Amino acid sequence: MERTASPMSPPPPGARELPDARELPDIREPSDVRELSDVPGLLDGIPGQRTPPPVRPPVPPPAGASTGPRARTRRRIPVPVPFTLGYAAVLAVTSYLAEHLDPALVYTLLQGSSTDVAHLVQTPAPVLAASALWVAGGFASPFTLAFLVVLTGLERRVGGARTAVVFLLGHVLATLATEVPVGLAVLVGRLPDSSLHRLDYGISFGVAACVGALAGLLRPWLRWPLLSAFGAMLLQDLLAYTDPMTDWGHLIALAIGVAAWPWVRRWDRARPPAASAA
Repeated sequence: MERTASPMSPPPPGARELPDARELPDIREPSDVRELSDVPGLLDGIPGQRTPPPVRPPVPPPAGASTGPRARTRRRIPVPVPFTLGYAAVLAVTSYLAEHLDPALVYTLLQGSSTDVAHLVQTPAPVLAASALWVAGGFASPFTLAFLVVLTGLERRVGGARTAVVFLLGHVLATLATEVPVGLAVLVGRLPDSSLHRLDYGISFGVAACVGALAGLLRPWLRWPLLSAFGAMLLQDLLAYTDPMTDWGHLIALAIGVAAWPWVRRWDRARPPAASAA
């Protein structure tokens, strides 16, 4: 039997009288509840549910762009160093020739490439370029390893052209700083005429200048130990007095690289982040 209540029937004795619906305050449903009620998969009346983020369609790669592990690996490869690698290839060739050609021919080639006073007076530019094509002691010389490490680090920071500028500054200025006093000493009679013809070639002056320049781009905890160790090695060679002119040239070239710190630091800041290396 159904129970029906007449809207006009009085409430039973002891029952609480309900207020009229028109007298109740306006209770509105919160906006987040209304939003949740429209989301499929959520249960009504259960708090703590959040609206899931909208699913965005995947963005297709641009036309011509390669995808996959091989493309990601290629993007992580550091910036190449063409100047250092190309120069190293030339040094490898000349070192191979110096080892396998006739010794008399090799001596003639080295003598023609020597940056002594006589050659500097006659053909300064060609002899300065030719002397930098040989490695004293062969390709297995410690200066070859220093060449690869130092010039690679400097080229990644300032670029190949500016690395070549630093190398040439050290090579040319240190050569002139050691050979011009010899020529003046011969001119005033302090040295014999045979001092005008000495065998002087190699890349060591340029490498020493690049060591000094690269040190200016390193952090202090690495900069000063590098300069101290390299400078101490050069001073030890100078004190041994086996080849004082060359040893003084190394110290002068190192000082030239240190003097270039303002320029190499400015070049390093001017390089884009993707092209420089730490």
